[in-house]
Amino acid sequence: MAMQSNIQPHLQPLTQPLAQSQVQPLGQSLMQPLAQSHMQPLTQSHMQPHTQPQAHMQPLPQPQPHVQQQLHMQPLSLVPQPKGQPVQNFFRGDRHLFSTSDDTVMMKQVQATHAPDGREVDVKPLLNVIEDIFNRSTPGIDGLVHPTSQAQIDAFEDKTQHVDFVGMLEALAYTIHKISCEISCKCSGGGDVHATTLAVFNTLSNYSWDAKLVLALAAFGVNYGEFWLVAHLYPTNPLAKSIALLKQLPDLLEHNELLRPRFEGLKNLIKEMLDVTKCIVDFKELPPQYINYETPVMAAALTHIPTAVYWVIRSVVACSAQIISLIGLGHEYMTTTTETSWDLSSLGHKVNNIHGHLRKQLALCYQHIDGKRHLEAYQTLVRLFETIHIDNMKILRALIYAHEDILPLYDGSTKKRVNLEVLRRKNVLLLISDLDILHEELSILDQMYRESRHQPNRPESSYEVVWLPVVDRSTPWTDEKQKQFETLQFMMPWYSVHHPSVLDPAVIKYIKEVWKFAKKPILVVLDPQGRVANQNAVHMMWIWGSLAFPFTSTREDALWKEESWRLELLVDGIDQNILNWIGENRLICLYGGEDMEWIRKLTLAARAVSAAIRTPIEMVYVGKSNPKERVRKNNSIIGAEKLSHFWPDLTSIWFFWVRLESMWYSKMQHGKTVENDPIMQEIMTMLSFDGSEQGWAVISKGSAEMAKAKGETILTSFTEIEQWKEHVEPKGFVPALTDHLHQLHTPHHCNRLILPGTTGSIPEMVVCAECGRAMEKFVMYRCCND
Repeated sequence: MAMQSNIQPHLQPLTQPLAQSQVQPLGQSLMQPLAQSHMQPLTQSHMQPHTQPQAHMQPLPQPQPHVQQQLHMQPLSLVPQPKGQPVQNFFRGDRHLFSTSDDTVMMKQVQATHAPDGREVDVKPLLNVIEDIFNRSTPGIDGLVHPTSQAQIDAFEDKTQHVDFVGMLEALAYTIHKISCEISCKCSGGGDVHATTLAVFNTLSNYSWDAKLVLALAAFGVNYGEFWLVAHLYPTNPLAKSIALLKQLPDLLEHNELLRPRFEGLKNLIKEMLDVTKCIVDFKELPPQYINYETPVMAAALTHIPTAVYWVIRSVVACSAQIISLIGLGHEYMTTTTETSWDLSSLGHKVNNIHGHLRKQLALCYQHIDGKRHLEAYQTLVRLFETIHIDNMKILRALIYAHEDILPLYDGSTKKRVNLEVLRRKNVLLLISDLDILHEELSILDQMYRESRHQPNRPESSYEVVWLPVVDRSTPWTDEKQKQFETLQFMMPWYSVHHPSVLDPAVIKYIKEVWKFAKKPILVVLDPQGRVANQNAVHMMWIWGSLAFPFTSTREDALWKEESWRLELLVDGIDQNILNWIGENRLICLYGGEDMEWIRKLTLAARAVSAAIRTPIEMVYVGKSNPKERVRKNNSIIGAEKLSHFWPDLTSIWFFWVRLESMWYSKMQHGKTVENDPIMQEIMTMLSFDGSEQGWAVISKGSAEMAKAKGETILTSFTEIEQWKEHVEPKGFVPALTDHLHQLHTPHHCNRLILPGTTGSIPEMVVCAECGRAMEKFVMYRCCND
């Protein structure tokens, strides 16, 4: 090559040992062990052109023959090189290593060296020691100025005293030393980086890929650690000072700022090497019961490991060359570190890319393993619920938290963490929801729960509630979500898991697939033996509250047998005034809708009716399901104009309609229809009123007498009071009104039943409450932002 032809060596090979007093500083040659005296003469191809003047050395006097014989020295060929130059030779001719064109050829050479004999090496403890060496050496130049604190030193837990680990080190010590010497020798001689890397692979041919990597890293760790040990101890230890003097480390200490880029490059590359090594060790430690070499994601990852091992060991060689090049480095060459730093940075970029790819493959393997584990845990949970237990603790531990290391529950009454033992042999209601549970739902449940605590000795009060929040694990858990969770948790007087992460993914899968949780909250009832008494008792809770205890299907059927369609069932305890009016046998009119003009007309007509029959009519506005701003405005107008009574708390209006929906689903679960159940027919009529765009009204006297009609029909009946008021006295107001409504009825109608799709299973066929024909089924998407 043209560049090499300009090199004129100024030294002839020396065949005699040198007298101490005549030796000029030879830089790296001082680092060669005696065993390396068999080195071949370096040719011109190992040298690079330079502008520094060559050192002219005169032939030294021959020693006495008996001295040469006594030392057994072989002829030592030296080709002079300027200080600091060999490491740049080591990199500069190697720029092509970052291209992929020769990767196939190189990897064939690497694969040819791989002949594992089945020996197993527990690399994790060894890797811990290596990482400790790098961590303690990481301060580098800064560490020389600001030594590592004693606290940092004491922070490392010494795990090297284990008998098995000591025995393993004894077996591997020679191999580590051999690799260390081999790398030092070849790097000092300016050898080819790829050839040196292959030599390491040949030495480690009988080991697995992860063992090759860790042993090579250990060999470098020895050299790297020794270098920094001397550098750290130089200011205070006479022995270290003498060694540093021979290696010319004082210059390194005095000019640390000039060398900072090189040390930064070394530190960054070592970090990347460690990251890749840990990643490969993680592959080795994957549980074989869930993943093996034939699993596609694992097989795909394993094809890249030899390449990763090659580039990390190649980086080991490069880093070793950097450390060796610092010995005897004159300050005049410390400024020429930019190119070397670039080489290290480029190599670090290569290794970083490899690490990124391996990390993605490892993540896929973990996903596969998690899937297997979750399926296994899910199947275990299924079998557990099929087994008879003496109490509920096995079930609760499987559902909530199986270990004893933390207190998994948060007691909403005391605001303290507690153990699962507080639920032993109790009826447990699992409130399952996401973080978007409605304030109205919490408010009503809170009221019912607190009422049950007032008389704790009653049978229907002997249950506990536990909130299990189901969150989306695919999205990050943010501070906002944490605040939202804590706010909800603080509002609840019952138990809850102390954090959503406590719930295992297999439990979430079971909740969704077996208990059919989607969006709307459900109440799963577990009896004292952990058996599921009801997969969703929320409808029973809305209808009867704690009276539904123990919330079984049998209890639900019994409660319905005791019921009839009456105003108490419709209103329950939402409004005590209505219950009082029922007791006083007053005329009561519940009405709803959003058309304010119709409301004014209805209330005005009702006053006329009241005057005509000389009987007061108590009117109450119950709005519409999912009450929004329009219902709130109507309440304000009704109150301001004193049109009628109303429920100022929109939660009461929400609960009125939710109870009706719950009645419908409860009846549906028991196979009731409008054809075979009169209560079901009345419920359907009320829900269809709410689904219409016009108003409606229900008129009742006492408990059982009830009449109902849509807005225009009831308004017409009221305005035509003079036509039928004569029948009020002999028949009663409600029967007379009912007869007149029948006269106004026409066969033409359009009834709509709107049910939230997340409340429960929607039946394929629903018949009209008015005519008995099958209703058409539509899917409606609604966004109400009023």
